[in-house]
Parts: sequence; structure tokens; C-alpha cells
Amino acid sequence: MVVRETCMAIWDVLHPAVMAQPQKEGWLQIADLFLQSCNFPNCVGAIDGKHIRVKKPIRSGIQFFNYKKYFSFVLFAVCDANYCFRYIVVGSYGSSSDSAVLGHSAFGQMLNNNELDLPGNTTLPGTTYLAMPFVFVGDEAFALGEHLMRPYSSQGLSIARRVFNYRLTRARRVVECAFSILANKWRFLHSPIHLKLETAISAVKAACVLHNFVRVRDGFNFEDSLSHSLESPNPSGVRGTRHSAAVRDHLTAYFLTPHGALPWQLEAI
Repeated sequence: MVVRETCMAIWDVLHPAVMAQPQKEGWLQIADLFLQSCNFPNCVGAIDGKHIRVKKPIRSGIQFFNYKKYFSFVLFAVCDANYCFRYIVVGSYGSSSDSAVLGHSAFGQMLNNNELDLPGNTTLPGTTYLAMPFVFVGDEAFALGEHLMRPYSSQGLSIARRVFNYRLTRARRVVECAFSILANKWRFLHSPIHLKLETAISAVKAACVLHNFVRVRDGFNFEDSLSHSLESPNPSGVRGTRHSAAVRDHLTAYFLTPHGALPWQLEAI
């Protein structure tokens, strides 16, 4: 009970201070940092989900039993380029996919309903035409959307699409690194959590806001080689709309222009 009450108090106090939902100006600052550090324009966050291993919750059946054959719940996170969590959903069934967790979350519903107060469409750096939306970046588990970019499928890709996948991965990997920092600092995440489900969820939420509290003060730069024991949820096949595909295609073309290309990108693919 002491553990649970302490974790709940940490969350209640720190959440509004270190994980408040950004407004337009805040989203623009996040996008500027992604452009500077990851060379991905109009990006306001990287998203991903990870399994948190737990002992079997009482009377839960197989809902928390995941495709890796152990019991878990999902930590879904939106991360900025400074490895801080901007939004989290903790406690979804381990059997759920990333796309399902996003779709059922308040964040996913606000994203679909244009209620996140994202900045208006703007042209990409160095261009004067075709205003583009601000987007989040994720892996193949998510559905392509106007405000959500995912990689092209990996079969028979052209050079342009391979470049896009590389550029998206450079931006998306910050959330993977954030999970690594989280698990390596709060080491109870490296092994199954032997607490009641509600207490385990509170402990993970507390660790996430403490992670942000530390990140804005430590000033360290982390490499992507950090390792963690958090597994990705089961991917699912999802598709996007024609409009969202057009947004991705325009970004793909932009990454091959003089204003959008990186000197090393062709060697990296």
C-alpha cells in the first residue's frame, strides 16, 4: 500500500509539471528540435509501445498473455527528440497491438479528431509550395495517417522509399532510446514486476514522470546503443488513406531534393 500510494503521489504531483500536453508553441519547439537533431521536418513526436512484464493478474484469463508467451501490459508513449515522454498510456492488455492501443487511447482519439492543438500546415524548409501537416512518426505497427507517418513496406523498395524509411527511422528511434534510458535507470523494468496489477501500473507511471524530471536536469546526450528489456507489442497489418499516402510521398520526394537531402543518406541505405 505504501508503494502504491507513493507512486500515485509522484504521478499526481509531477505529471502536470513535466508531462503536460503541449500547445501550438510547444509543438513548434518540439518540431524544431526534431529538425535539428534528427533532420526530419514537421515532426512533433515519435510513438511506440513496449511490454512491461508482470506476474499473471488475478482472474485475467489470457488478456495479458502476449505473443512472446509471457504476461504483460503495454506502455505506449509519445516522445520528443530530447527523450522525454510527452504522453503515455499504461496498462493496456499485453495481447493488444500498438495500433489498437493508440486507437483506444485518449491521445489517439484527439489525434483523429484534430484536437491536439497542432500547428497549422506549413511548407517544408527551403520550399515555397504545398503546405504540409505536422506529423508523428511510428513503425509498421501503426496505420498511416495525415498526422502519422510509418515506413514503406520493406519489399522491392525504390531508392527514394529506402531513403524515406532511413530518415523516418532516425526520428523514430528516439522513443526506443527513451525506453532504454527508462529501463536502465529504473531497473525494476528489467524483470517481471511482482506487484498487484494496479500497483505495477502506478509504479510505471511514476517512473515515466521521474524520467522526465531527471532528463530536463541531467543534460546528458544518449546514443541509440542503449539496451533494454522491454519488448515491442505484436505488430498488425494496417493501411492508411490516399491523402496520408500523398503526404508520405511528398516527404519522400523532398528528401531527395537539395534542400531536404542529407550528404550521407544514400550510403546509409
